[in-house]
Amino acid sequence: MTDVQTAPAPIAPLVAVAGTDTSTAIQDLAGMYAGRAWYSSHVDSDYWYKYVAVGDDQLSIRRSQMHGYLRGDVAVENEVVVQWIDAGRARVDVRRNEVQMQLGVPTLFPIEQRFEMEYEDWDQRLVHLSRGLVLDVAAERYLTDGSLAFDRSATPSVEAVLQWRGSITAAMGALRADGTASLAWHEAQRDVARSLFGLYRFEGEPLPQGFGDRRNAHLRAAVDFIHEHTADSLTVSDIALAADLSVRGLQESFQRSLGRTPMNYLRQVRLRRAHADLLTADPETTSVAAVASRWGFTHLGRFSSEYRKQFGDYPKRTLRR
Repeated sequence: MTDVQTAPAPIAPLVAVAGTDTSTAIQDLAGMYAGRAWYSSHVDSDYWYKYVAVGDDQLSIRRSQMHGYLRGDVAVENEVVVQWIDAGRARVDVRRNEVQMQLGVPTLFPIEQRFEMEYEDWDQRLVHLSRGLVLDVAAERYLTDGSLAFDRSATPSVEAVLQWRGSITAAMGALRADGTASLAWHEAQRDVARSLFGLYRFEGEPLPQGFGDRRNAHLRAAVDFIHEHTADSLTVSDIALAADLSVRGLQESFQRSLGRTPMNYLRQVRLRRAHADLLTADPETTSVAAVASRWGFTHLGRFSSEYRKQFGDYPKRTLRR
């Protein structure tokens, strides 16, 4: 008997739009990215666009194509988006930390901040990962405190790009074969998120050796308490009480595993939270002083100095980006 080869089952799209006029393109596409002031035009008489997305709310893999020109601003909330082009011309984060897209090279969208983009006659791939998924996978390797930032300045290595593409291919295979409710799809989502950390350096502190050991349970409780109460007025006694340790025991535990005092660790977490807020804030309605105060910094000059030492820039410049 001859085996019958069946074609893979088609994947039902999350989104699928297409058209041949500029106004419909803006209407269809801008809403997916909180777009404002978008403009699209012909490059010749044959204008068209297509956009399709498959996956779920944790991971979606998308393709965007247009024979035409598009510019505007974008804001992606609660997601991390990596995109690349296989044809055409594109710029992202125009007039700030501008990236001129290179064919086949993944580029990370600015995270949770509005930016400007410009595309012409393109074939684009996008991978959307939920903020929660990325932070959950980050916790396998880092002390995560709720802030989410990557160093976008370095071009990903060839090896990292190959791993990234391989993880996406595997995810598409799992989606097609097993569907979104399957364990295979769940694991594939996490593998895609893991490969993201190879593309771009995550701005978080690596987990200390043995952090997950039973003997460090009180230390983990202290770290979790700091992350949950970063904006509160905390003393070392508050942290020790929450971790069921003496003040001396807490100090020794932090020095042994993290190489610093609990209050120094709290200050660094507050700086990262302030950094995240300044990146996403509207400079017309937010001040550096207000953000500093929100995270417990009462001396603006000292905050500015510590911030610059940590992030290589002044807080007011971060706010104006």
